[in-house]
Amino acid sequence: MKTTDNILYRIKSQGGQTVKMLAEQLAITSMGVRQHLQSLEKEGLIEHFDQKVKVGRPTRFWQLTDKGHGRFPDCHSDLSVQLLGAVQQVFGDAGMEQLISHREQQSFSAYQQALAGHTDIADKLERLSAKRSQEGYMASWQKDQQDYYFIEDHCPICVAATECQGLCRSELEMLQKLFVECQVERTEHIVTGSRRCAYKLSPLDKA
Repeated sequence: MKTTDNILYRIKSQGGQTVKMLAEQLAITSMGVRQHLQSLEKEGLIEHFDQKVKVGRPTRFWQLTDKGHGRFPDCHSDLSVQLLGAVQQVFGDAGMEQLISHREQQSFSAYQQALAGHTDIADKLERLSAKRSQEGYMASWQKDQQDYYFIEDHCPICVAATECQGLCRSELEMLQKLFVECQVERTEHIVTGSRRCAYKLSPLDKA
């Protein structure tokens, strides 16, 4: 992976990054990082913002622009939106709901098969993260005390989901079905302006 692509990936998956943070992760000099950032900024792929700190000058962070986010694939976005519009016009709301339900059931069956034989929440999240990452969601998970967080740094169906909110509702409902042992809630949402989608999974029995 080229250094510039690596920088874009790390900003996409981790959020705003400083020169120092990127230099440590990439094991190159700060000067080298600055040169790559200047190149990416000229291409319109990144932009900076300054964040105030208690002491000293504000810290400069770098984030992706809309063009930068566009470097990560959105699966056949134009065609997807056109097809969704056609379904809405021809079959109405009932037809759209039927389509969303069918997609959810297909996805649920595939994920259920990937998680088969695993009952530990962490194991299930690890397998689901791997499966979703293969599909372009850049998925990961982490634990915070007794709760778990399932995180997706990219949404390969973002354009379609923006046009059809039912797809996002379906994603949440599917997670609830896969993790019946947890209360699942969405805490961050790309479609509403967040950098990523994140879900909090709280085990129902924390004893």
